[in-house]
Amino acid sequence: MGHLGGLFILVVLVSWHHIYGAAGHSLPACHEQLEFRCSDGSCIPRLKLCDGHKHCEDGSDEQHCSHVRCKKDEFACRSRRCISARLLCNGVDDCGDGSDEDSCQNCTTGFFSCGLSDVCLPGHKLCDGRTDCKDGRDETKESCGVTRPHPQTSPTCAASEFECGDGKCIRQAWRCDHSPDCSDSSDEENCEQDECQVNNGGCSHHCVDQPMGFHCHCPDNMRLVGDSQCEEVDACLETDVCDQLCLHMNGSLTCDCQEGYNMDPTTRECKATGDEGQLVFTSSKGMQSMSITGTEYRELAQHLPGTGPVAALASNSMLYWAWQGQGNIYRVSMDGKPQDAKLVLKVKGSVSGLAVDWIHQLLYWTSVESDSVNVGLLDGLVQRRLVTGLDKPSAVAVDPLQGFLFWAQCGSFPKIERAGLDGQDTIALVTSSIYHPVALSLDMPRQLLYWADQRMRSISRVNLDGRDRQNSGAV
Repeated sequence: MGHLGGLFILVVLVSWHHIYGAAGHSLPACHEQLEFRCSDGSCIPRLKLCDGHKHCEDGSDEQHCSHVRCKKDEFACRSRRCISARLLCNGVDDCGDGSDEDSCQNCTTGFFSCGLSDVCLPGHKLCDGRTDCKDGRDETKESCGVTRPHPQTSPTCAASEFECGDGKCIRQAWRCDHSPDCSDSSDEENCEQDECQVNNGGCSHHCVDQPMGFHCHCPDNMRLVGDSQCEEVDACLETDVCDQLCLHMNGSLTCDCQEGYNMDPTTRECKATGDEGQLVFTSSKGMQSMSITGTEYRELAQHLPGTGPVAALASNSMLYWAWQGQGNIYRVSMDGKPQDAKLVLKVKGSVSGLAVDWIHQLLYWTSVESDSVNVGLLDGLVQRRLVTGLDKPSAVAVDPLQGFLFWAQCGSFPKIERAGLDGQDTIALVTSSIYHPVALSLDMPRQLLYWADQRMRSISRVNLDGRDRQNSGAV
C-alpha cells in the first residue's frame, strides 16, 4: 500500500468516561429493494429468493414460490418466469412484472446499471469496445444493438460541465483554453460566443465572459470551488485559530472547549480530562501504542505481525484489528500486559477499512473483493453487506452521534461518500482532486473529515457536508 497505505494509524483520545455507552444490539433493517427478510429476521440477497436452495435457516426464502425452479444462471421472476441473469437491471421489464428491475442499483440519469451487485457505469463507457461491467453486459448485443451507443445512455452533463460531440463531459473551464480536451475538439469550436448566455456558464454566481472563454467569479466572503461553485468562507476553518469550538463575537473569533476538556492557558489547546491520549498503530512487529507525548511505549499484541486497519471501542478499552489482505477481524484489550488477540469475525474477502460504532455496538468494514461496506455485531454473531456496487472501497469511518457513515473508493472514479447508518441517502462529499484515498479519520469536536491520499502523499479535510476543503500538502 505504499508509505501511507502501509501504516494505519488511529489516534484515540482516551477520555473514556466521555464516550457514550451502547444503546442496543440491533442491525439496520434489510435493504428493501436488494434484500429479502427471512422469517427469523435475517437478510439474504433477493437474487437467492426462490432459486431452489434454502438460504434462510427456516427455509422461508423457498416458501410461496409456486414451485419456480430456475437454473443457476437464471433469475426467478415474481411472475414465475425464468430469465437470463444477464437481463437483470438492463432497463427493460423482461419479467413482465418489473421484478427484474426492482432490485437494481438506482443509477442516476446518464449512467448504466451493471447489475445488482456491480457499479453504475458512466454512459460514455457503454459499448466503447472495452468490458467494464463484471459480467460484460455493457458490451453485449442486447445493450449495444446495431448502433453504438444508444442515445438514451449518453451522459447528462452537469451545469458546470461541457458536453462534447461524442457525449463525454468535461469541465467548462477547459472550453476554449486553446487545448482540445474532447476527442472531436468540439470544446474549441464557437469560442467567439458569450458562454455566459447559456446557463450562466455553469457558474453558481457571477459569470465573466472573456475574448476567449470565460471564468466564474464569487462575491465577497465567498470562494470558488471546482471552477464553478461559490461557497461561503468559514473564518474559523479558514484560519484554524481554535482547537475545538470557534465562536464569532463582536467581529472577532473566540475559542472555547467542549465539555470534558480544559484549555491550556499557554498553548490554548483543548486537553481531555482523564487519562492521557494514546497513539495506536500496527507494524511488522505487531500492534503497539505510545503516549501522545512519546514518553510511554508498549506492545499490545506481539503475536499479530503485519499492518492493517485499527478501530477502537474506548468505553471498554478494546481495539479491533484486521490483518491487511485477509478476512479476519481480531479483538485485543489495551489494558494489562501483551496478550493474544481473539478472533471475533471472519469475513469473505479481505478487510481494507474498519470502524466501530460504539453507541450501537457495531463494526463496519470495507471489502475490495465484494466492493461493499459491511456491518456486523461486535461479538461476530451476525454480519451482512450494507452498501454494494462500490469501486475498490478502501476506508470507512462512522459518526454514530450524527448518524453518518463515510467511505472512500479508489477505483476508476475515486471519491468519498456519506450515508446514514443504514447505508441509505448516499451523497458524494469529495469527487475532484482525489486519486487514491487509503484512510479516513473524523475530528468529532470540530465536525471535520480527514483522508490520506497515497498517490498525492497528502492529507486533506472537508466538513461533514463536503465543504471548506483544505489540503495539507505533501507528507
